[in-house]
Formats: sequence, structure tokens, C-alpha cells
Amino acid sequence: MDQHLAAAPAPDGKRERTKTHNRQIILEAGRRVFAELGYGAATVRDIVRATPLASGTFYNYFKSKEEIFQAIQDESALRIRPRLREERAKAQTVEAFISGSFRTFFDYVATDQQGFRAIRRNTLRLRMDTPEIIAGFDELREDLETAMARGLFPCVDADLLMAAIVGVAFELAERMLCREDADPESAAAFATALFLGGIRALPHADSTGVGHWRAEAADLSADQSP
Repeated sequence: MDQHLAAAPAPDGKRERTKTHNRQIILEAGRRVFAELGYGAATVRDIVRATPLASGTFYNYFKSKEEIFQAIQDESALRIRPRLREERAKAQTVEAFISGSFRTFFDYVATDQQGFRAIRRNTLRLRMDTPEIIAGFDELREDLETAMARGLFPCVDADLLMAAIVGVAFELAERMLCREDADPESAAAFATALFLGGIRALPHADSTGVGHWRAEAADLSADQSP
């Protein structure tokens, strides 16, 4: 073996840990700033000020606020996608596929409210076309096609159904977070009832404007059982 190769130093683990740590600090600061100020008003200076790092350090990791916003979107997608795929893969009924998908997504949103607000507050104007988010949409469409092949779903347009599920998920998640007590289970039950039974199957709202989603969704699930 070449002596020079044998004597080559190992990768600097401490340096890599520092880089990972600094990048995470910037991403967390970006989430806070975008959630509080909105994408349009936020600047790189605002994000740097929300960290203990120098401005030069920021530019070692990101070139612009656009780049950090994309990184935040991709990181969020990478966190939730495996959980969604696992839930959909084990579903044995349409109800389990739909309710499991919505429940998993709403649970994630409820536990990462700042991250969701940072993304959602700005995506009405900015396209959600980062690689990881697009991959997540593609995975949902593929899972729907697989479910159709297994006979769980009728053979419909998987692309349009995917878009409908994504749209409802994001809109309901935003409304859920506007309430004093975010309730992922109730939101998932409402969305499931909507997709399985249409508007006529939705629970009636009580005097407070909050529907009895769980009980009526359970009734709907029983009706769907073979």
C-alpha cells in the first residue's frame, strides 16, 4: 500500500459536526423569521440577526433567502414523507388509507406549527416545487395507483385525486392551527368523511361551529366496512 495514502488523515469529524450544527441554526432562524415576517418582508439580515453567527458564515451555507426557504421546505418534506408512506402502505381499506394519511399529516403539522406556518404563509405566492416536495406528491400518486391496483380504490384519475388530497390537507391544516386547540384527530375525521361520503356525509356543526367529527366519521367508517 502506498505510504502516503496510508498516512492520509481521517475526515475532520468535528468540522463536519460544526457545519451541520451551523446549518441547522440557520434553518431554525429562517423558520422563525419567515413565520413572523413573511417571505416578502424577510431579509437575509433578519435571518442572520436571529442567529449567533456572522453574516459571512450564513453565506457559507446559503446564497439567498430563496435558497434557505427551499431548504426549509425540503427538510419538512423529508421528515413527513416516510411516515406517510408507511401509513398508506399498511392500509387495508379506503378509509384507512385516507384517514391514516390525513391524521399523520395533521399530527405532524400540530407538532411543527412554526415550520408549517413558515412554509404555508408564503406558498400562496411561491410555488411548492422543491425536489423533495415534488417527490412527496409523486409518492402519494404512486401509492394511490398501487391502492387502485389492489382494489382498495376505484380506478379514477390518480393525479387529480392526489391534487385534491394535498389541497384539502394544507387548507384544513391551516384552519386547524387558527383554533385555540389544534385537534389533528378531528381534522382528519372531517377530511375522511368528506372524501368517503361527500358533503352530505359531513357532520353537522353544533352551536359553537365545531362539528362532531369523530363520532360521525366512525359511523361512516362502519358503513364503509364490508
